[in-house]
Amino acid sequence: MNSNNSIDRPAAPLDPPRGKHSGFPWAWCNLWRNPFGELTQDERADLAVVDIAELASHVPNSRTALQLIGDCGRGKTTRMLALLRHFPHASYVYLDEDLPCAAIPEGVPLLIDEAQRLPRKVMHRIFATGLPLVLATHRDLSRPLKKAGYDVTSYRIGDTNNAPLVAELANRRIEASRLGPGPIPTLSRQDADRLVSRFGSDIRGIEGYLYEQVQHQVYSDGEMRFVD
Repeated sequence: MNSNNSIDRPAAPLDPPRGKHSGFPWAWCNLWRNPFGELTQDERADLAVVDIAELASHVPNSRTALQLIGDCGRGKTTRMLALLRHFPHASYVYLDEDLPCAAIPEGVPLLIDEAQRLPRKVMHRIFATGLPLVLATHRDLSRPLKKAGYDVTSYRIGDTNNAPLVAELANRRIEASRLGPGPIPTLSRQDADRLVSRFGSDIRGIEGYLYEQVQHQVYSDGEMRFVD
């Protein structure tokens, strides 16, 4: 383990362009970009809809672990990035499925994304340090954590991904893409209900669908349609 963060902390996102110009494909609806494109890590943390204070309270000191358990696309990484900002001495590492296990930093707490990919020996070495941990994982790691003496709190991520949350998340992203003063499109509760009926709790799937919907309406002059 080393003392350096395994990712660079991103610079603050650029300020949106000012004024309406024909060079912005979505200027017709007062947006300077497709709201559902890839966000910076800082933007993801800014736009997260989550009680960070509650999550942070579960890793107050050594040998405490917070598990965020859920399938892909449910919001685990977004919570991790928000927690990374909350703790000034935290470190974050993402374990890529197709690459050897990354160097594991030290941090208070140490945040490990896709923790189910930890090789057994590396996992035991990390748990032996007693560092406070936040683990985003598809698999419950309570058993080895408790064996190493950890007090474990687990959250099932995705269970609360309902229509009101989808509408709030989408409309935060739309607001963050505002071009200037005046009205902007909003995702209605009715459309959010339809998206949840189609995608369930898969927020990433919903955002991918909305990206394509908006992308197909470049240089339009009508009303933005989010769901066909």
